[in-house]
Amino acid sequence: MNRRTLLAAMVLTPVLALPAYAHHPGADLDRLMGSEEKYFQAIDAPAAPGFDLADDEGNPVRLSDFADKVVVLNFVFASCTDVCPLHSDLIARVQAMVNETPMKDLVQFLTVTTDPRSDTPEIMKVYGEAHGLDPRNWTFLTTREGQAEDATRKLSEQYNVRFDPLEGGQQMHGVVTHVIDRGGRFAAKFHGLRFDPLNLVMYVNGLTNSVNRP
Repeated sequence: MNRRTLLAAMVLTPVLALPAYAHHPGADLDRLMGSEEKYFQAIDAPAAPGFDLADDEGNPVRLSDFADKVVVLNFVFASCTDVCPLHSDLIARVQAMVNETPMKDLVQFLTVTTDPRSDTPEIMKVYGEAHGLDPRNWTFLTTREGQAEDATRKLSEQYNVRFDPLEGGQQMHGVVTHVIDRGGRFAAKFHGLRFDPLNLVMYVNGLTNSVNRP
């Protein structure tokens, strides 16, 4: 059975009824995903750091707006010449797999800029298209009017990822993909760029199918 076939079968069957295929997290989601994906970190905190930001139209966006969905969250800045473009491309691969399944209505992808001064609404509008991100369930977020320029960098620090400004408009930073469960529970992190994107899709699938979540 190839991965595409396995993925299709997986999302049509409740988690607890699935056979124990390789890479599938099974009933004990965090333990089994940790055994299959070395870049996975279980968090299982009651609540992820909240935020009150804006989209490229200036509309307010809060984490609580997506309490009924699983959220995949990452931080980048559009002028990054290092790993941000690769991170965005990786998120796009995950999103493409999710959106081939019924999960597309259950998962929201959010990207937060850590350079709100440079990442204007015009830049934000074209960023997703440039990286293959689907606006149906992906949104690029920036600061609201009146918020401090470093507000999103401080938010990234609440998620334990620093973005430290350097000369030439660049920033020194790590690469982390955050997964927030329904109800705002901070479920897990996938570190770096070398995790298997299908493992993230399967982890998200486990959350969307879990009978123990709201």
